[in-house]
Amino acid sequence: MRSLRKQLSLSILLILLVTISLIGLLSNWFINREFEKYITNLGQERRENIVHDFNSQYDSFKRNWRPEYVHALGMNALYDGYILKLYDEAGDIVWDAENHDMSLCGQIMGEISARMKERKSEVGLVENTYDILNGGKRVGSLSIKYYGPFFMNEADFNFINVMNKVLLVIGVLSSICSVFVGSFIARRISRPVTKTAYIATQISKGNYQIRFEPGTRIRELDELAAAINHLSGALSDQENLRKQMTADVAHELRTPLTALGSHLEAMVEGLWEPTTERLKSCHEEVKRLGTLVADLEQLEKVEGENLNLNKSSMDLLEMVRTVSDAMNGEITKKGLSLSVEGEKVLVEGDKNRLSQVVSNLISNAVKYTGSGGSIGIAISQTKDLGIIKVRDTGIGIPEKELSLVFERFYRTDKSRNRKSGGAGIGLAIVKSIVTAHGGTVTVESKEEEGSCFTVSLPKGKDVR
Repeated sequence: MRSLRKQLSLSILLILLVTISLIGLLSNWFINREFEKYITNLGQERRENIVHDFNSQYDSFKRNWRPEYVHALGMNALYDGYILKLYDEAGDIVWDAENHDMSLCGQIMGEISARMKERKSEVGLVENTYDILNGGKRVGSLSIKYYGPFFMNEADFNFINVMNKVLLVIGVLSSICSVFVGSFIARRISRPVTKTAYIATQISKGNYQIRFEPGTRIRELDELAAAINHLSGALSDQENLRKQMTADVAHELRTPLTALGSHLEAMVEGLWEPTTERLKSCHEEVKRLGTLVADLEQLEKVEGENLNLNKSSMDLLEMVRTVSDAMNGEITKKGLSLSVEGEKVLVEGDKNRLSQVVSNLISNAVKYTGSGGSIGIAISQTKDLGIIKVRDTGIGIPEKELSLVFERFYRTDKSRNRKSGGAGIGLAIVKSIVTAHGGTVTVESKEEEGSCFTVSLPKGKDVR
């Protein structure tokens, strides 16, 4: 397999070579075509000028031609590739280039023929006859023989050869430049990609601290670098959360299992009598384990891909009031005040699941709000969203931990007292249910001042 750099270099080089070749061929074809048109038109003008010059060499008083000038004009035309024959009014030959110097005519026409054959041009001898007029009266005729439809003299031929050489040199130099440019561009593109592949390999080996420094000045590559860095950071966070989760699960299981094991061991060894109170204590520890397992099963079910939502049109305000009334005993028992305010807001959602969201948020507020505190729930809406805000005056959450509150087993209470803090699964369930509805849940908090959880749910029907 070829490397990306090599493939890019070859691809760019091929494209540039094809482009240069096409430009060279098209330029050569266009220049030759236009030059042939130019030569054709120039030849036509030259022949017209020759006829005009011969017109001026007729002496109307003596009714004859000026032989010395006719000879000069004929020889000049011959060197230009034109064989002339001048006839008088009666049709008799006045001057004939072939009769004057047959060998010179043959030499000049041979050279022209060789040049045109070298250019692979299909040309042949053409003879045109023009009338010589004097005062509007015909006084003779001029026959002009030449290679047609066009021919090139030596200067024309040299000009075309020079142009072709220039185009060839330009093509060669452009090809050499294309090699360097292609290699430079390929290196500039492949280097960050190669580095990204190396970083991805390091990440797959568990090195989450490695980072890609953007600065390629290519937007897509900088975006790729940023995505790799984000992936590395996210995997690092997930790895830390996984370790924390393992430690939390171990702690949650260790406490009841240790208590249960020590109690049963004491009773088996006869150190304790299996009294009703001691058996009841063991039963409480078993129930704690069962509750933890049930919480985990509920979280797995909510976060699973097969979570089915039975959506229907529902009023958020009515649902919140129903849930808060059901929890009123727990709120009153702790000495808290609860207020619900807002307007009727209709959304498409699963009423049972969203009731669970509100219940978990209220329970969370109750756990972390001291006696005499308050909990306020506000229902509002925008054009596309229904919004539920649950605000409390509890202990709050440290700013550095706000991004962790919806993770499994997170608890603000670092003492890990399940009676006050639970297993730390409730908010993870909240996030999963809200996400399944296509909504979002956020939190704002200040330590010792309280927290505010905001749930935003889309109103539309085309939302998962």
